[in-house]
Amino acid sequence: MTKQRSLAGIAGIVALATLISKIFGLFREQAIAAAFGVGPVVNAYAYAYVIPGFLLILLGGINGPFHSALVSVLAKRDKSESAPIVETVTTLVSLILLVVAVAVALGANFCIDVLAPGLNPVDHRLAVLQLQIMAPLAVFAGLIGIGFGTLNAADQYWLPSISPLFSSLTAIAGIGFLFWYLGEQINAPAYFTLGSLVLAGGTLAGGILQWIAQQVAQWRSGLGGMRLRFAWQLPGVQEVMRVMIPATLSSGMLHINVYTDLYFASFIEGAAAAMRYANFVVLTPLGILSNTILVPMLPVFSRLAAPEHHLELKARIRQGLLLSALSMLPLTAVFVALAKPIIDLIYKRFAFEEDAALLVAPVLMAYGFGMFFYLGRDVLVRVFYALGDGETPFRVSIANIFLNALLDYLLVQQFETPGLVLATVGVNVTSMGVFLWLLHRRLNGLPLWEWGGILLGLMGCSAIASAASWGFSSLWMQHFGSDNIFLLAGEVILSTAIAFGVFLGLASGLKLPELNILLARISQKLFRRR
Repeated sequence: MTKQRSLAGIAGIVALATLISKIFGLFREQAIAAAFGVGPVVNAYAYAYVIPGFLLILLGGINGPFHSALVSVLAKRDKSESAPIVETVTTLVSLILLVVAVAVALGANFCIDVLAPGLNPVDHRLAVLQLQIMAPLAVFAGLIGIGFGTLNAADQYWLPSISPLFSSLTAIAGIGFLFWYLGEQINAPAYFTLGSLVLAGGTLAGGILQWIAQQVAQWRSGLGGMRLRFAWQLPGVQEVMRVMIPATLSSGMLHINVYTDLYFASFIEGAAAAMRYANFVVLTPLGILSNTILVPMLPVFSRLAAPEHHLELKARIRQGLLLSALSMLPLTAVFVALAKPIIDLIYKRFAFEEDAALLVAPVLMAYGFGMFFYLGRDVLVRVFYALGDGETPFRVSIANIFLNALLDYLLVQQFETPGLVLATVGVNVTSMGVFLWLLHRRLNGLPLWEWGGILLGLMGCSAIASAASWGFSSLWMQHFGSDNIFLLAGEVILSTAIAFGVFLGLASGLKLPELNILLARISQKLFRRR
């Protein structure tokens, strides 16, 4: 099997598993929207989940610093060396995060005060309760991230990519119980506390189940188990820490931008809930495609880190960026053109009414606009990690904190909630430019003008595709309307197909080999050869 086919196979496994997880995640968000709308329970949850969610994404996510550090180190070593390294790292991380979990639980009120000084008393009380319940996720986040990295380094991709569905299943089960027990009273003020207990408790239970599933697979594969080990002197452990510590700090600095956004959002009614719903819609395809692109490429970047392989590394960087653009920009066209009908189709039912849809739709447009820049920045960060450099992304992230705060302050006054999202887009655009320039210097030159011209051309294709999709959607509304879910689904599906068709038609004129790679992978999965 060739390396190219091997990468395609890994991408296919990750894509399918992530797709299943995201589908269940979508069901979870639909259940939350139907039960609580943009009311106090879900608005409080948006703030209470900031710290646990930050840790789950930062430490426990695929492509997070724990995952990236372990893959970059273990991929270069024999499997027999993995268990001592993994168990030592697990011991150290668990001890540190246990202290963090206790601190979060005891200081929940202070944390919510800092995160959201503008919250009303009801939302504040519910957010504190939910944060206290979810505080143990601090420990499990680190353990999940270690499991992701360990299993991926051993070429196991299915379980790590599908395991997040446990969180969705537990949340859906809890909300289903509430619907059965309370009926239409589920969003009544008298039951805000009960709804908060179920929502936060289901999130915690899902994280625990995810870790257990990974731990079983890790133990069966001989990659380390639940054993305390203090072999700090192992070279592999020290190498993991050299990458993990600055990478964690770098990613942590990036997530401080989320805190800054939510600080401003706490003064706008329903803003946090709107950002949560819109962000999930974007993260569903973004998560699938980012994992498909980044997970198989990180070990490749690591293997090409030596100077004699830098020519091929440059080719892989271009491939990662253009695959990101080719997969994200047509989605940008769709989300910008069809934000309102998409929100109506996914969420508009029961407690989620027209006013909620009108609040969320512009936020979705803003998130959609920044999809490529988010993924492109992640591709470039992984190149630095593969080069054993976590310090450079950390320094850039520190500067980004101040830039994001400035943009938040300026843009929220003009655009309110969508302005907070556009501030993040501005930060990601700036980060991409800085990372490309630094890699240009480190790798003795990148064809930046050539790459920039291609990316501008693809952005133009996206703009035309978005206009075509919006035009068809407008015609559909004039002739058929969207009075029921079938008409609404028809509008979204056909308008989306037009956006993709126009984008691919225009992009094909650029004669990009990356487009052929992308289409070949899609056709390989849809029409498997015998």
